[in-house]
Amino acid sequence: MKTGLDRLLAEPALRAPLAGRRVALVAHPASLTDGLVHALDALTACPDVTLSAAFGPQHGLKGDKQDNMVESPDYRDPALGIPVFSLYGEVRRPTPAMIDTADVFLFDLQDLGCRIYTFVTTLLYLLEACHGTGKAVWVLDRPNPAGRPVEGTRLVPGWESFVGAGPMPMRHGMTLGEMGRWFIAHYNLDVDYRVITMEGWHPDAAPGMGWPQNRIWINPSPNAASLAMARAYAGTVMLEGTTLSEGRGTTRPLEVLFGAPDVDALAVKAEMARLAPHWLAGTAIRECWFEPTFHKHVGHLCHGLMLHPEGPFYDHAAFRPWRLQALAFKAIRNLTPDYPLWRDFPYEYVLDKLAIDVINGGPALRAWVDDRAAQAGDLDAVADPDEASWIEERAPFLLY
Repeated sequence: MKTGLDRLLAEPALRAPLAGRRVALVAHPASLTDGLVHALDALTACPDVTLSAAFGPQHGLKGDKQDNMVESPDYRDPALGIPVFSLYGEVRRPTPAMIDTADVFLFDLQDLGCRIYTFVTTLLYLLEACHGTGKAVWVLDRPNPAGRPVEGTRLVPGWESFVGAGPMPMRHGMTLGEMGRWFIAHYNLDVDYRVITMEGWHPDAAPGMGWPQNRIWINPSPNAASLAMARAYAGTVMLEGTTLSEGRGTTRPLEVLFGAPDVDALAVKAEMARLAPHWLAGTAIRECWFEPTFHKHVGHLCHGLMLHPEGPFYDHAAFRPWRLQALAFKAIRNLTPDYPLWRDFPYEYVLDKLAIDVINGGPALRAWVDDRAAQAGDLDAVADPDEASWIEERAPFLLY
């Protein structure tokens, strides 16, 4: 399998349109060649590419910011002498002055295939900033490690945010190159857009099911530490909107279904199996204990459940992390009705909505959890039509 970056470097004909044009790169730590050379260095070594600027998304060009909502500054690269602009600092959207630094923007970010992972929003904001300017945006495509499955409710109009770029479900099943095609059509954008496609990516092929077995995993953000995390993320990310630990402050963040000092994890697991045993399929779930060294419940022993969507336990078609995480919330609510589950804080700078609703792009999931009479089928009744409509809507934009 060759990524878009690898193809651009290997095929001079693909680079030919860049001759004589100023090129900017949007990248992060996983923007690497198959030989583990960073895109910035690899493109600098190309005599027919003139780099004029670089951009870093959330967590920075070098992935130096550990936690969420920690901004990165602009700076000048000491070796190349080019400006490096932060798209998670003073601004989220590229300014006209930033756009004026280049003619072509190469967008090379490894994504996780989840609406809330902010790199997809950064792509939209770049496309919108280039709308009507004559500037070109090329996505150097990379695999979606979560593959093609779709899950979750679609974002409700009016709930757009930095973790909600548009009316897509939580787990969208597209690459960023494909998503850019959908953005341009959906928002009627006038952009000179091109996808440097991958070669040999088969999203439905076992055993990788989206992630090629010959590619090592490089963290695209500091807490995206494994392929298992990438598969689970469309569910476990919802823990950021709760008082439960998602495992930050441990070596396996966002791979736990939950953790807290005051929750009986085995009782929760039993209640989950009683409520919707079919939603536990596709992954191994085991009891775990951990003490976070930072973040929620720091220094306190937490009882939790850990996911293992990998190896002999993983069933790609059966694993539904969004429903599984919702089920854990529901079980906790049933066992302890007054548990302070929802965390009230300004998530991604949204001040007037609960974090769990911002994450889900609407209040439907929280309403289902808090409704004591609601059953598993009631959540399916909300999500199933959204998932079906998205699968139909995305079809014309798929490239693989």
